[in-house]
Parts: sequence; C-alpha cells; structure tokens
Amino acid sequence: MKAIQFKQFGGPNVLERVELERPVPKGREVLIEVHASAVNYADTARREGQYVVKTNLPYVPGAEVAGFVVEVGENVTKVKPGDRVVTIMESGGYAEYAISDERSIIPIPAELDFKVAAALPVQGLSAYHILKTMGMLQPGETVLIHAAAGGVGTLAVQLAKLFGAGKVIATASTSEKLQLAKEMGADVLINYTEDGWEEKVLEATNGKGVDVALEMAGGDVFYKTLKCLAYFGRLVIYGVASGQQSKFYPSSLMAKNQSVIGFFLPPLMRRVELINHSLKELFTYLAEGKIQVTIGEVFPLSEAANVHTLMQARKTVGKVILEPKK
Repeated sequence: MKAIQFKQFGGPNVLERVELERPVPKGREVLIEVHASAVNYADTARREGQYVVKTNLPYVPGAEVAGFVVEVGENVTKVKPGDRVVTIMESGGYAEYAISDERSIIPIPAELDFKVAAALPVQGLSAYHILKTMGMLQPGETVLIHAAAGGVGTLAVQLAKLFGAGKVIATASTSEKLQLAKEMGADVLINYTEDGWEEKVLEATNGKGVDVALEMAGGDVFYKTLKCLAYFGRLVIYGVASGQQSKFYPSSLMAKNQSVIGFFLPPLMRRVELINHSLKELFTYLAEGKIQVTIGEVFPLSEAANVHTLMQARKTVGKVILEPKK
C-alpha cells in the first residue's frame, strides 16, 4: 500500500512516499480502507521530534481517518466489513489502509461525507473538552479563542456559543480568517498580528478580562493571553505552535485566583465512556446543523509535505484533508 513515512526528524522534506505491506488485523483490530485522512498540527510536531510523547522511527503520521472496514480481527464484535467508520489512532493515517482498535471506531451514517467525518474527531473532541472539561465554561462567561479560523478554533467558536458563552472573542492573522470566525458565531474579532491586541481584548470586556482562554501558540502569545484573564480566569494550553516554550511564575496566578491548565487528547482517550459520549454529542450537533466542519483544502496523499509547509506558514484555513485514493 502507499503511505507517507519519515525516518528522521526534520522539515517537511523528510516526509517520504513509500510502499509498505498492508497490515493484517488481529484480536480487536480493524483494518480500514482510508478514504480521508485528516492533518493536524500534532503531525508536524511529530515530524520535528517535538511532540509531547516520544515518536519512534520510522513513523507514519495521521491520527484520524474515515473509510470502509475491509477486514477485522478474530475478537471484533462491534463492526464488520463494509461498515463506514471514523476512528482516532496513535499513528498510521497517512496511508491507503490503516489499523485501529475497535474500541476507537465510530460508525458513521451513509449520508455523512468521509472528509467531514475525518475532520471532526480530534479537533471536535479537543474543542469540546478544552471548553467544557478543562475550561469549565459556564453560561454567560467570556471566551478568548486564538487561531479561531483553524480546525480547533472554528469548532471552539461554535461550541462556546452552544454551551452558552456570553461573548466569544476570536483572534486570527488575516481579515479573511476573522470573517470566517465571524461566520462561525464570534462576537468580537481581533487580528493578533497587530501590536496591542491584548489591550483590545481587555477593551472588549470593559477591563474585566476573559473567563476562559484557549492558547496554542506559546511564547509571547502565552504571556499576553495571561494578561487578558479575569479574576478566576482559566487559560487552557493545548499546543506550542510557535515552538517557543513559555516560563512564568506560578505565584503570579494567586492575585486573581487564576488557573493555567494543560490539555492533551491522548490521555483523555483512555476515558472511553467520556469520549464516546462527547463524540456522539458532536455528531448529533453536526447532523442537526448546530455545528459545521470547515474543510479548508483537500490534497492527494502525495502532497503531504506541501500540506505541512502550508500549515506551518499559517496559509491554511479550517481542516486540511489528505485523500489516499487520489
């Protein structure tokens, strides 16, 4: 089968198109013919050797795929060949076929496009649990969402409104991206590439600050976001896209009873009952038209290196999808 693999850490150029043996499912494993593989910032961190957990080489990126079940292990009971499914995996998504544990498999209805299905799990679950589980968002509270035109961002804007946020402040790097955030339901739009954006956030809250902030850039953005927190405010960190780690004095949080919280999806995936409930809720929102998934661009599998380059240059909007069959 065709796959994208890297054998050393580095830039997008380390991604190689290779031929690998098609895997054989065993036990509770399910083999999926991949029709859509979603691209995440975590894939670029894996490639650079900067991921939160160790990445063993050689490595095939890709954590979420949608497609048809083609073969199952001897202990599989939930799905059968021919079923349309979406799943989250540790690796292996940038390929024509992928193996997943049946406990991570979610059946999808016939009317749901594979690209949309693949675009929802990782970023939908991240947005959901960053806001609700970690950020403990309460009705009427104000939320600050950075990179609001990205995959997590567009969903976080919509979910924040669904969860009852009183005001959603969205930041992005261009007027086009801010317009997308507005279409998703954002109340206040701020370009974070302009000096003094943090002052605009405070102005939008009449100096009070925000109750919940979503931050994934690191470096200077982290420090400025911390200044935007209200009393009892919660800042949830879910990435370090800039590659710049942030240092701060924890005692500085005491004056306003503030919190800095880390979010990482893989440990949450061990809470199967929690994940299944929230993912079903997300698919229900999608089916009822309460949220929409923004598909930016769709590329053939061979364009994986180009996709990583575009993503890291902030030239993508919404979710980017690879199609192994093209």
